[in-house]
Amino acid sequence: MNQITLKGEFSFTGKGLHTGLEVTARFLPAPENHGYKIKRIDLEGQPVIDALAENVVATNRGTVIAKGEARVSTIEHAMAALYASGIDNCLIEVNAPELPILDGSAKPYCDAIAATGTVEQKADKDFYYVKQRIEVRDEATGSSIIVLPDDDFSLDVKINFNSPVLNNQFATLEHMGRFASDVAASRTFVFVREVEPLVTNNLIKGGDLDNAIVIYDSPMQQAELDRLADLMGVPHKDVSDLGYLNNIPLTSDNEPARHKLLDLVGDIALIGRPLKGRVIATRPGHSINTTFAKKIRKEIKHQEVQAPVYNPNKEPLMDNLRIRELLPHRYPFLLVDKIIEKGSNYIVGVKNITANEPFFQGHFPQEPVLPGVLQIEAMAQTGGILVLSGLENPELYSTYFMKIDNVKFRQKVVPGDTLVFHVSFMTELRRGCAMMKGYAFVGEKIVTECEFMAQIIKNK
Repeated sequence: MNQITLKGEFSFTGKGLHTGLEVTARFLPAPENHGYKIKRIDLEGQPVIDALAENVVATNRGTVIAKGEARVSTIEHAMAALYASGIDNCLIEVNAPELPILDGSAKPYCDAIAATGTVEQKADKDFYYVKQRIEVRDEATGSSIIVLPDDDFSLDVKINFNSPVLNNQFATLEHMGRFASDVAASRTFVFVREVEPLVTNNLIKGGDLDNAIVIYDSPMQQAELDRLADLMGVPHKDVSDLGYLNNIPLTSDNEPARHKLLDLVGDIALIGRPLKGRVIATRPGHSINTTFAKKIRKEIKHQEVQAPVYNPNKEPLMDNLRIRELLPHRYPFLLVDKIIEKGSNYIVGVKNITANEPFFQGHFPQEPVLPGVLQIEAMAQTGGILVLSGLENPELYSTYFMKIDNVKFRQKVVPGDTLVFHVSFMTELRRGCAMMKGYAFVGEKIVTECEFMAQIIKNK
């Protein structure tokens, strides 16, 4: 799957939830591998903030990212819409310290993306695959996020409030293709009892009954309720009538739970990669959502490329017979057994190491170790398949080493190991030369990496 950006641009003007300012946000197409970035065009130098988890500086009533003194808050609804729409690259220009709240949901953003359209780019999507259970827990609040391996991205959300109006609810989204229809219109919500502290903290200046669900669930004196109603600019309500104060009916019985799912998608977008896994969230909120996203970001930073997913039960993309049609190598120097995945600029190959390999007779008889130079050769052969498979008559060409740089051997490879190679283009093909980056994995660990240049030459 290739990366996606907007086909054109769109913009929104509306008030900020917390500042009450009139805000204009402009959504623009962005180049490959750009990710999500937000530019504060109202500040000197127009600083750009990467919408990534490590840049989150606050999570009180919304997700706030910052770079130096530049901050942008309430980004989660826009992030959720971009992420659920499959968009990888987008630049957002905004003239205020927050994005407009609009109707308190992600629906306006999803509608604008659908109307504008998207375009596929040349670079491959870079997924983050969950390969084992991941758990983040906050014992103080009882919040938790558990993520399990899965072939797709799906979410289960459970919320619980000590409230006679909003108690236990859950929401499920099995596929992102249903986000726009099932989740996007769910609005943010607030309890009447929370309004006073939020106002005291100089927040929700732009909040009203058109952009938030307001829940009255705790009886109080009529005079106090009337005062809060005046504060929110809503009609007075009888103190005995508990429930929702909104002008617009709920979009669904579990709209609050669906909105929590929406926020979770927006915060997961700050990982910077599409996620493959099943998310089970109990009492989620921006704090634990972004804690989870930061944990994944640390893993991504720690390892430049994630180990490819290798399922030995899956039919290979190319078997040994097909590889022999592309490469001139033969026993004992054909060092790729099969190809399991290939994109426009990368390839994944497999080499099973057995005790019967001929080089183990001398390297070393008492402690067999796969020579590092052969690991590099195997990566180069995998890269050769990537290059040759894109040619019209690959059997007429061969690839040859020209240069090897930045070689690192991190761990020895021994009989019984399965080597998985990930090789990708560093630059476009120029004058028959390819610059490639290769990694060799055993399990989840990188054992070898290098950069190399190969030349494509027509056979005589």
